[in-house]
Amino acid sequence: MLEKKSIDYEKAVLIGIINKSQNEEKVTEYLDELEFLTYTAGGEVTKRFVQRMEIPNPKTLIGSGKMEEVESYVKKNDIGSVIFDDELSPAQQRNIEKLLRCKIIDRTSLILDIFAQRAQTSYARTQVELAQYQYLLPRLTGLWTHLERQKGGIGMRGPGETEIETDRRIVRDRISLLKKKLLKIDRQMETQRGNRGSLVRVALIGYTNVGKSTLMNVISKSDVFAENKLFATLDTTVRKVVLGNLPFLLSDTVGFIRKLPTQLVESFKSTLDEVREADLLLHVVDISHPNFEEHIASVNQILDEIKSADKKTIMVFNKIDQYSPDVIDDDDLVTEKTSIHFTLEEWKKTWYNKIGDRALFISALNKENLDEFRKRVYNEVRDIHVTRFPYNNFLYPENLDEY
Repeated sequence: MLEKKSIDYEKAVLIGIINKSQNEEKVTEYLDELEFLTYTAGGEVTKRFVQRMEIPNPKTLIGSGKMEEVESYVKKNDIGSVIFDDELSPAQQRNIEKLLRCKIIDRTSLILDIFAQRAQTSYARTQVELAQYQYLLPRLTGLWTHLERQKGGIGMRGPGETEIETDRRIVRDRISLLKKKLLKIDRQMETQRGNRGSLVRVALIGYTNVGKSTLMNVISKSDVFAENKLFATLDTTVRKVVLGNLPFLLSDTVGFIRKLPTQLVESFKSTLDEVREADLLLHVVDISHPNFEEHIASVNQILDEIKSADKKTIMVFNKIDQYSPDVIDDDDLVTEKTSIHFTLEEWKKTWYNKIGDRALFISALNKENLDEFRKRVYNEVRDIHVTRFPYNNFLYPENLDEY
């Protein structure tokens, strides 16, 4: 008889700060995302703590009064992890650990932990390991406080490196080794990309958990792992897709997120070569998310960083089946209509005015408007292919319906 498995989630609390750069509404949204990250990593959030302060405390980030409140709650409720939305300095992390006597995690280390869980291939694992070591290096003192001083006594006097210096040297050597390994894999992947010939390349990009992998599965009829969790896909998956009789390559890339750790941006830049070398980008957006326009801005910022902002792009607004606007009652004369009250038709008009026919509204899960999506992608890929090979014009009809 099979035993029923129960998942034990680790208890965690979240801490955020309201200041000039992030108001209360913004902090609530960041903490919602942080809670989803915590759940993805295997944690259960039992409480949130938010403090309004203009200048963060250099020792503990939050004030002493709020820290006492957190300490009391942690002791009473047997909390395993305290997770900060903002990145902690090594000194802050050490100070808070001494006070709370539990795991202290910031947004960066939480994302790194999820990436470590999700990495499947040797390439992804190497990238994550490099990012983890780069994050760990300045924090070694906090982790190895018992090794800070070299023991004195007979035979221990004189020159020689302390244990902490040995650990730092080992980590630096490991970072150097991983960078060399990544360069070698990059050359192999560059050869693979070169061997794909002159097929048109299309890349799915977008914020994490917007439905890129689901759309990939529907279009390419493949079985890419898709789940309602953040960073379900880490490894770039490339599939050959044929619409009508027109073949092209479709790649599913790692999702982006706000406040993405710099270590990850650096180590995953090579993965984003698929985006750099793509002929067409399909920017997938979760329109059911209340702040999807900020997600678009975050993705555009990273595209700008990897010098791909000027590529031909189609905006694909996904999850229209889950979209529901806030409704203003007929007798409500006070509430002012804003974007949260827009119907789907109003959003369509808004984006059509912004980018013309480069906006598509679909549901990959329920397969709504996918015919329109296929036609649009076919036309774009055909235009690129015919420009590249003018004599192939007669091979592919202008209209996908002719098949």
